Amino acid sequence: MPSELELCPGRRIGGSNPCFIIAEIGQNHQGDIEIAKKMIRMSKDCGADCVKFQKSEIEHRFTKHALERPYTSPHAWGPTYGAHKRHLEFSHQQYRELQSYADEIGIFFTASGMDEMAVEFLHEINVPFFKVASADTNNIPYLEKTAKNGRPMVISSGMQSMETMRCVYQRVKKHNPNFTFLQCTSAYPLPTEHINLSLIPAFQKEFPDIPIGYSGHETGILVSVAAVALGAKVLERHVTLDKTWKGSDHSASLEPAELAELVKAIRTVEMAMGSPVKQMLACEASCHSKLGKSVVARRPLQKGVTLTLDMLAVKVAEPHGVAPENIFNLVGKKITEDVGDDVTITDAMIEY
Repeated sequence: MPSELELCPGRRIGGSNPCFIIAEIGQNHQGDIEIAKKMIRMSKDCGADCVKFQKSEIEHRFTKHALERPYTSPHAWGPTYGAHKRHLEFSHQQYRELQSYADEIGIFFTASGMDEMAVEFLHEINVPFFKVASADTNNIPYLEKTAKNGRPMVISSGMQSMETMRCVYQRVKKHNPNFTFLQCTSAYPLPTEHINLSLIPAFQKEFPDIPIGYSGHETGILVSVAAVALGAKVLERHVTLDKTWKGSDHSASLEPAELAELVKAIRTVEMAMGSPVKQMLACEASCHSKLGKSVVARRPLQKGVTLTLDMLAVKVAEPHGVAPENIFNLVGKKITEDVGDDVTITDAMIEY
């Protein structure tokens, strides 16, 4: 079994612990802190364990040229890419305000640190764990510096190969044993044929000592529920208050009713996973009492006769007797009393 780790204070993941559900608010807040708070409250009300934002220190994440280029997307919040990103970026004080609000209503709060300076800020405000976005998963200097801070890490695998993930595992493990990988395909929304849920067991086989999770960008909730059934111990899904809002992530996000249904479905699936030990359960006793079959005499049998298979049949009988799977154990044994036609054969009638 994958090892367990404490991802947040008092909340462990891996093993038999419930799947940890992250509501990825990201930048779906439209740059409005009041909308962000509504989304935190919505995520809490729907049963998510954690809300996650995206924190950038703009000048450390992007080059000047990247920030100055014209941005003409219908999702743009400004004439240049820099203006667009600055509109969506909360200040340090606003992050502290959002964190305080999340603490107040009782939901964990963190963010993806989109550059090394953002990670330092998140470390300063004491987030419970660092989320590494797929775009930084092969950024080895960033990974090692982040790992050295000692906080648990959730690392997405979008746009990466298994060879890269092996390298990431070795580099992070050297500094920090508490991390998890998420199967992820970086497309928004994600076409079903590219989800590759079979990579969840592949990751479990490749990295058996860490929990494995899933970061989904598909529409709907069915695939995410299946991911949990396959063993995902962390699930991350983008959320929104309205899929029609401006922003490229909204169409791949879950609205409140979907998020609530997803959480409910995951908890139902977890309960249904039950035990790997196959045995008759107490809840089956009534059915077994009514329909369970036993070995009976096919014809009248005299005391002392040696049993042959043609003397025996299997029927629903009252009372219950020798179980059908043991019928061959009776062949060659002697009966210790007279038995009438269609009468149940019990162990007490057999000379063993």
